Amino acid sequence: MSTSVVRLRPQRARVVAWILAAAIIVVFTLVATGLKGSTGDGYGTFQRGDQFAMVGLGVLFALGILLFTRLRVEADDKGIRVRNLVGGYDLPWDMVRSIRFNRGTPWATLELSDEDLLPMMALQAADKQYAVDGVRALRALLEASQRESQPGTVE
Repeated sequence: MSTSVVRLRPQRARVVAWILAAAIIVVFTLVATGLKGSTGDGYGTFQRGDQFAMVGLGVLFALGILLFTRLRVEADDKGIRVRNLVGGYDLPWDMVRSIRFNRGTPWATLELSDEDLLPMMALQAADKQYAVDGVRALRALLEASQRESQPGTVE
């Protein structure tokens, strides 16, 4: 068995997520500094707590966007581990039928032996050649695993 490990993370989505998170915090902080005085025709007034709450909302929204930085796929000769926005999967290769990356799809998918499709959001079409190379590496690991599991094969 080979000891090659394939680790893949989205390239563009990570950069965009960090830029957007920083921009959201800046925008919400600027909005918070503008929250002063009367609320309009009402009797309320904005206070320091409202400003802190606005900055806090910006931080929460930024953290939500940073979920896109946790996407990853890791594979070795034993199986594949996929972490998407919410949740992750650890699958042995014998459960994977194929790795698909069709034209026009935003990311690659695993076709499982029970005909389910599992998205791999870490391999995004926006990453172009990086994603194609990643799919090829995963397919090579899958093919090697399928060759080893077939009865009567000689190495």
